[in-house]
Amino acid sequence: MSRVPLLPDRPRPLVFAHRGCSSLAPENTFAAFQKARETGAPGIELDVHASADGRLVVAHDDTFLRTAPADNNGNGKKLEELTSGEIGRIDVGSFFDPAFSNERPPFLEEVLEEFCPALYVDIELKSRKTKNDPLPELLAEKLVSMGGKIAASVSVSSFNPVCLSSFKKAWRRGPEPVPAAVIFCVDKELPWLLRRGFGRFIAGCDYLKPEYTQVTAFSRFRWAGIGKRPVVPWTVDDRAAAEAFLRPGPAGIPGCEGIVTNRPQDMTGLAKAGSRIPG
Repeated sequence: MSRVPLLPDRPRPLVFAHRGCSSLAPENTFAAFQKARETGAPGIELDVHASADGRLVVAHDDTFLRTAPADNNGNGKKLEELTSGEIGRIDVGSFFDPAFSNERPPFLEEVLEEFCPALYVDIELKSRKTKNDPLPELLAEKLVSMGGKIAASVSVSSFNPVCLSSFKKAWRRGPEPVPAAVIFCVDKELPWLLRRGFGRFIAGCDYLKPEYTQVTAFSRFRWAGIGKRPVVPWTVDDRAAAEAFLRPGPAGIPGCEGIVTNRPQDMTGLAKAGSRIPG
């Protein structure tokens, strides 16, 4: 199967600021993405849900219960039950620090307009559905509408291989291929078969995003060496660990293509050490 190269024109290693610079600002907010840019991070990672009226809202959880005050969290409703107008009034900054109390959940097109193509963006599809899911189609439509603004600047990922497969099918009409990754970790919330990355066979993905604890020389040999899929572990917050993941192993075992990190401010210089790879 032909695979889409992972952002081939971007310097290696790839460095994605997890939910923006979420160690210094509230996750998945403009403040976090701006802070990532200020630290010199070459890329950001974010999460998207579909609102009740079909907008793509940047947020991690199914609800705002964790990231918004009790009197301003959408009454605990799921994001898919809230309209974009309701979402736009929710405070998602004060949970981190009162200084960020004016932060509102951004919409995907706003983030892409502001940060692409200077930064590359990994868009994580947040969905538990296996059928009748509007999210993949909505994302494909949004990316097509943005045209050259996001060319060679976007990748898509998900824990849900069915959702990811649906996106790839919806994207066939897109102007250029978009690399896609299955995300996985050893977590009882995930079905057993998905905890070791076997969702890659359902999604037909182009690269892999395992939790960093699952990345070893042997797994890199299986996934990147034999499987020929680039590996980008999450969430790597220690610089020495990042450097170890990025180094090639013995007997030609590939190093990771990049990392996802909460602390891009500690990874300055990693991206500059890499080189561009051919498409």
